[in-house]
Amino acid sequence: MIKTKISNYLSLVTFSHTIFAMPFAIIGYFLASSQTGQKFSWYLLLLVVLCMVFARNSAMAFNRFADRHFDSLNPRTALREIPLGIIKPGSAMIFTMINSTLFIATTGFINTITFRLSPVALIIILGYSFTKRFTVFCHFVLGLGLSLAPIGAYLAVTGKFNWLPLMFSGIVLFWVTGFDIVYALQDDDFDKSYSLKSLPALLGRKRAILLSTLLHTFSAILVIFAGIAIKSGEYYWIGAIIFILLLIYQHLLIKPDKLNRINLAFATLNGIASVIFATFVLIDLIVK
Repeated sequence: MIKTKISNYLSLVTFSHTIFAMPFAIIGYFLASSQTGQKFSWYLLLLVVLCMVFARNSAMAFNRFADRHFDSLNPRTALREIPLGIIKPGSAMIFTMINSTLFIATTGFINTITFRLSPVALIIILGYSFTKRFTVFCHFVLGLGLSLAPIGAYLAVTGKFNWLPLMFSGIVLFWVTGFDIVYALQDDDFDKSYSLKSLPALLGRKRAILLSTLLHTFSAILVIFAGIAIKSGEYYWIGAIIFILLLIYQHLLIKPDKLNRINLAFATLNGIASVIFATFVLIDLIVK
Protein backbone atom coordinates (compact mmCIF):
# COMPACT_ATOMS: atom_id res chain seq x y z
CA MET A 1 0.00 0.00 0.00
CA ILE A 2 2.67 2.50 1.06
CA LYS A 3 4.94 1.34 -1.75
CA THR A 4 2.14 1.89 -4.27
CA LYS A 5 1.45 5.42 -2.96
CA ILE A 6 5.12 6.32 -3.17
CA SER A 7 5.23 4.97 -6.72
CA ASN A 8 2.15 7.03 -7.62
CA TYR A 9 3.68 10.25 -6.33
CA LEU A 10 6.99 9.55 -8.04
CA SER A 11 5.04 9.08 -11.25
CA LEU A 12 3.05 12.26 -10.58
CA VAL A 13 6.24 14.34 -10.52
CA THR A 14 7.97 12.25 -13.21
CA PHE A 15 10.86 11.82 -10.78
CA SER A 16 13.16 10.36 -13.43
CA HIS A 17 13.26 13.76 -15.15
CA THR A 18 15.13 15.16 -12.15
CA ILE A 19 18.14 13.99 -14.15
CA PHE A 20 17.88 17.05 -16.41
CA ALA A 21 18.89 19.77 -13.92
CA MET A 22 20.43 17.80 -11.05
CA PRO A 23 23.79 17.23 -12.83
CA PHE A 24 24.09 20.99 -13.39
CA ALA A 25 23.45 21.66 -9.72
CA ILE A 26 26.31 19.31 -8.91
CA ILE A 27 28.46 21.13 -11.48
CA GLY A 28 27.65 24.38 -9.67
CA TYR A 29 28.66 22.85 -6.36
CA PHE A 30 32.02 21.50 -7.55
CA LEU A 31 32.71 24.63 -9.60
CA ALA A 32 32.34 26.73 -6.44
CA SER A 33 34.58 24.38 -4.45
CA SER A 34 37.19 24.40 -7.21
CA GLN A 35 37.20 28.17 -7.71
CA THR A 36 37.24 29.10 -4.01
CA GLY A 37 39.28 26.24 -2.61
CA GLN A 38 36.64 25.46 -0.01
CA LYS A 39 36.77 22.03 1.59
CA PHE A 40 34.41 19.44 0.14
CA SER A 41 31.43 18.64 2.36
CA TRP A 42 29.15 15.65 1.83
CA TYR A 43 26.66 17.26 4.21
CA LEU A 44 26.42 20.43 2.14
CA LEU A 45 26.20 18.44 -1.10
CA LEU A 46 23.34 16.42 0.40
CA LEU A 47 21.51 19.63 1.29
CA VAL A 48 21.93 20.89 -2.29
CA VAL A 49 20.57 17.61 -3.68
CA LEU A 50 17.62 17.70 -1.26
CA CYS A 51 16.85 21.27 -2.31
CA MET A 52 16.77 20.16 -5.92
CA VAL A 53 14.45 17.23 -5.15
CA PHE A 54 12.06 19.24 -2.99
CA ALA A 55 11.93 22.17 -5.42
CA ARG A 56 11.26 19.96 -8.42
CA ASN A 57 8.65 17.89 -6.56
CA SER A 58 6.86 21.12 -5.67
CA ALA A 59 6.97 22.43 -9.23
CA MET A 60 5.80 19.22 -10.89
CA ALA A 61 3.03 18.43 -8.40
CA PHE A 62 1.73 21.99 -8.65
CA ASN A 63 1.89 21.82 -12.44
CA ARG A 64 -0.21 18.65 -12.44
CA PHE A 65 -2.66 20.31 -10.01
CA ALA A 66 -2.92 23.52 -12.04
CA ASP A 67 -3.30 21.69 -15.38
CA ARG A 68 -5.60 18.93 -14.18
CA HIS A 69 -8.60 20.12 -16.25
CA PHE A 70 -6.58 20.44 -19.45
CA ASP A 71 -4.85 17.10 -18.76
CA SER A 72 -8.21 15.36 -18.55
CA LEU A 73 -9.19 16.75 -21.96
CA ASN A 74 -5.92 15.99 -23.75
CA PRO A 75 -5.67 12.35 -24.94
CA ARG A 76 -1.89 12.44 -24.42
CA THR A 77 -2.20 13.38 -20.72
CA ALA A 78 -5.57 11.88 -19.78
CA LEU A 79 -3.88 8.89 -18.15
CA ARG A 80 -1.95 10.98 -15.64
CA GLU A 81 -2.58 10.36 -11.94
CA ILE A 82 -4.98 13.23 -11.24
CA PRO A 83 -7.26 12.80 -14.30
CA LEU A 84 -7.49 9.07 -13.54
CA GLY A 85 -8.32 9.74 -9.89
CA ILE A 86 -5.26 7.88 -8.61
CA ILE A 87 -4.21 11.03 -6.75
CA LYS A 88 -6.78 13.61 -5.68
CA PRO A 89 -6.18 17.28 -6.53
CA GLY A 90 -6.17 18.19 -2.84
CA SER A 91 -3.56 15.55 -2.12
CA ALA A 92 -1.37 16.89 -4.92
CA MET A 93 -1.67 20.37 -3.42
CA ILE A 94 -0.73 19.10 0.04
CA PHE A 95 2.26 17.32 -1.51
CA THR A 96 3.24 20.62 -3.14
CA MET A 97 3.03 22.53 0.14
CA ILE A 98 5.02 19.89 2.04
CA ASN A 99 7.81 19.90 -0.53
CA SER A 100 7.83 23.71 -0.74
CA THR A 101 8.16 23.91 3.05
CA LEU A 102 10.94 21.32 3.06
CA PHE A 103 12.73 23.23 0.30
CA ILE A 104 12.69 26.51 2.23
CA ALA A 105 13.65 24.76 5.47
CA THR A 106 16.57 22.99 3.81
CA THR A 107 17.92 26.25 2.37
CA GLY A 108 17.89 27.56 5.93
CA PHE A 109 20.45 24.92 6.88
CA ILE A 110 22.74 26.07 4.06
CA ASN A 111 23.26 29.81 4.45
CA THR A 112 21.39 33.10 4.74
CA ILE A 113 21.37 34.06 1.08
CA THR A 114 19.94 30.74 -0.14
CA PHE A 115 17.25 30.96 2.55
CA ARG A 116 16.30 34.53 1.58
CA LEU A 117 16.19 33.71 -2.12
CA SER A 118 14.24 30.45 -1.72
CA PRO A 119 10.79 32.15 -2.03
CA VAL A 120 11.95 33.81 -5.26
CA ALA A 121 12.93 30.43 -6.67
CA LEU A 122 9.55 28.99 -5.67
CA ILE A 123 7.67 31.86 -7.31
CA ILE A 124 9.46 31.16 -10.59
CA ILE A 125 9.11 27.39 -10.62
CA LEU A 126 5.52 27.35 -9.37
CA GLY A 127 4.48 30.35 -11.45
CA TYR A 128 5.53 28.54 -14.62
CA SER A 129 2.38 26.40 -14.38
CA PHE A 130 0.19 29.39 -15.26
CA THR A 131 2.31 30.91 -18.02
CA LYS A 132 0.87 28.78 -20.81
CA ARG A 133 -2.42 30.58 -20.26
CA PHE A 134 -1.10 33.99 -21.26
CA THR A 135 2.32 33.85 -22.99
CA VAL A 136 4.05 31.84 -25.68
CA PHE A 137 7.27 32.39 -23.77
CA CYS A 138 6.24 29.79 -21.19
CA HIS A 139 9.07 27.58 -22.47
CA PHE A 140 11.61 30.22 -21.43
CA VAL A 141 10.12 30.40 -17.93
CA LEU A 142 10.60 26.64 -17.58
CA GLY A 143 14.18 27.03 -18.79
CA LEU A 144 14.72 29.85 -16.30
CA GLY A 145 13.43 27.72 -13.46
CA LEU A 146 15.82 24.87 -14.18
CA SER A 147 18.68 27.28 -14.86
CA LEU A 148 18.62 28.27 -11.19
CA ALA A 149 20.24 24.92 -10.32
CA PRO A 150 23.93 25.79 -10.89
CA ILE A 151 23.50 29.29 -9.43
CA GLY A 152 21.81 27.95 -6.31
CA ALA A 153 24.46 25.28 -5.79
CA TYR A 154 27.24 27.84 -6.24
CA LEU A 155 25.60 30.13 -3.68
CA ALA A 156 25.27 27.21 -1.29
CA VAL A 157 29.05 26.83 -1.22
CA THR A 158 30.19 30.44 -1.42
CA GLY A 159 27.26 32.55 -0.21
CA LYS A 160 28.21 35.05 -2.92
CA PHE A 161 27.21 35.75 -6.52
CA ASN A 162 29.68 35.13 -9.32
CA TRP A 163 29.48 35.30 -13.10
CA LEU A 164 30.90 31.79 -13.63
CA PRO A 165 27.77 29.82 -12.66
CA LEU A 166 25.74 32.21 -14.82
CA MET A 167 27.39 30.69 -17.89
CA PHE A 168 26.26 27.21 -16.88
CA SER A 169 22.82 28.61 -16.06
CA GLY A 170 22.73 30.02 -19.59
CA ILE A 171 23.55 26.58 -20.95
CA VAL A 172 20.58 25.15 -19.04
CA LEU A 173 18.26 28.03 -19.99
CA PHE A 174 18.72 27.64 -23.76
CA TRP A 175 19.01 23.85 -23.62
CA VAL A 176 15.81 23.30 -21.61
CA THR A 177 13.84 25.96 -23.50
CA GLY A 178 14.89 24.35 -26.77
CA PHE A 179 13.85 20.83 -25.88
CA ASP A 180 10.61 22.00 -24.21
CA ILE A 181 9.61 23.61 -27.51
CA VAL A 182 10.23 20.26 -29.21
CA TYR A 183 8.19 18.48 -26.53
CA ALA A 184 5.32 20.97 -27.02
CA LEU A 185 5.04 19.95 -30.69
CA GLN A 186 2.87 17.06 -29.53
CA ASP A 187 0.18 19.41 -28.25
CA ASP A 188 0.13 22.20 -30.84
CA ASP A 189 -3.36 21.33 -32.12
CA PHE A 190 -4.71 20.87 -28.59
CA ASP A 191 -3.22 24.19 -27.47
CA LYS A 192 -4.87 26.00 -30.38
CA SER A 193 -8.22 24.39 -29.60
CA TYR A 194 -8.19 25.49 -25.96
CA SER A 195 -6.47 28.88 -26.43
CA LEU A 196 -3.31 27.77 -24.67
CA LYS A 197 -0.09 29.53 -25.57
CA SER A 198 2.99 27.79 -26.95
CA LEU A 199 5.55 28.57 -29.61
CA PRO A 200 4.63 25.55 -31.76
CA ALA A 201 1.00 26.67 -31.70
CA LEU A 202 2.03 30.19 -32.72
CA LEU A 203 4.82 29.51 -35.20
CA GLY A 204 3.90 26.12 -36.60
CA ARG A 205 5.99 22.99 -36.30
CA LYS A 206 8.68 23.80 -38.86
CA ARG A 207 9.55 27.24 -37.47
CA ALA A 208 9.29 26.01 -33.88
CA ILE A 209 11.87 23.32 -34.64
CA LEU A 210 14.12 25.94 -36.24
CA LEU A 211 13.84 28.12 -33.13
CA SER A 212 14.65 25.12 -30.94
CA THR A 213 17.72 24.47 -33.10
CA LEU A 214 18.81 28.09 -32.69
CA LEU A 215 18.42 27.94 -28.91
CA HIS A 216 20.43 24.72 -28.75
CA THR A 217 23.10 26.43 -30.83
CA PHE A 218 23.26 29.19 -28.19
CA SER A 219 23.55 26.49 -25.51
CA ALA A 220 26.42 24.83 -27.40
CA ILE A 221 28.22 28.17 -27.77
CA LEU A 222 27.94 28.78 -24.03
CA VAL A 223 29.34 25.31 -23.37
CA ILE A 224 32.43 26.38 -25.32
CA PHE A 225 32.70 29.79 -23.65
CA ALA A 226 32.25 28.26 -20.19
CA GLY A 227 35.06 25.81 -20.87
CA ILE A 228 37.36 28.63 -21.92
CA ALA A 229 36.35 30.78 -18.93
CA ILE A 230 37.22 28.16 -16.33
CA LYS A 231 40.38 27.08 -18.21
CA SER A 232 39.14 23.56 -18.68
CA GLY A 233 41.24 20.55 -19.53
CA GLU A 234 40.68 17.69 -21.94
CA TYR A 235 38.00 15.95 -19.87
CA TYR A 236 35.72 18.98 -20.04
CA TRP A 237 36.08 19.14 -23.80
CA ILE A 238 35.31 15.45 -24.21
CA GLY A 239 32.07 15.99 -22.28
CA ALA A 240 31.33 19.17 -24.23
CA ILE A 241 31.73 17.42 -27.60
CA ILE A 242 29.44 14.56 -26.56
CA PHE A 243 26.85 17.02 -25.20
CA ILE A 244 26.83 19.04 -28.42
CA LEU A 245 26.70 15.93 -30.62
CA LEU A 246 23.68 14.67 -28.69
CA LEU A 247 21.99 18.02 -29.22
CA ILE A 248 22.59 17.68 -32.94
CA TYR A 249 21.41 14.07 -32.99
CA GLN A 250 18.09 14.82 -31.31
CA HIS A 251 17.32 17.39 -33.99
CA LEU A 252 18.01 14.81 -36.67
CA LEU A 253 15.30 12.65 -35.09
CA ILE A 254 12.52 15.25 -35.16
CA LYS A 255 10.66 16.28 -38.31
CA PRO A 256 7.52 18.46 -38.54
CA ASP A 257 5.52 15.53 -39.89
CA LYS A 258 7.23 12.83 -37.84
CA LEU A 259 6.96 13.22 -34.08
CA ASN A 260 7.06 9.58 -32.99
CA ARG A 261 10.63 9.94 -31.72
CA ILE A 262 9.97 12.90 -29.44
CA ASN A 263 10.20 10.85 -26.25
CA LEU A 264 13.58 9.52 -27.35
CA ALA A 265 14.80 13.02 -28.19
CA PHE A 266 13.21 14.71 -25.16
CA ALA A 267 13.75 12.33 -22.26
CA THR A 268 16.38 9.77 -23.18
CA LEU A 269 18.93 11.81 -25.13
CA ASN A 270 18.70 14.92 -22.96
CA GLY A 271 19.04 12.87 -19.79
CA ILE A 272 22.10 11.11 -21.20
CA ALA A 273 23.56 14.42 -22.41
CA SER A 274 23.19 16.02 -18.97
CA VAL A 275 24.76 13.13 -17.07
CA ILE A 276 27.67 12.64 -19.48
CA PHE A 277 28.49 16.35 -19.65
CA ALA A 278 28.37 16.71 -15.85
CA THR A 279 30.49 13.61 -15.34
CA PHE A 280 33.31 14.88 -17.54
CA VAL A 281 33.09 18.40 -16.09
CA LEU A 282 33.40 17.02 -12.57
CA ILE A 283 36.36 14.82 -13.53
CA ASP A 284 38.03 17.85 -15.06
CA LEU A 285 37.42 19.99 -11.97
CA ILE A 286 38.65 17.27 -9.62
CA VAL A 287 41.75 16.52 -11.68
CA LYS A 288 42.69 20.21 -11.72
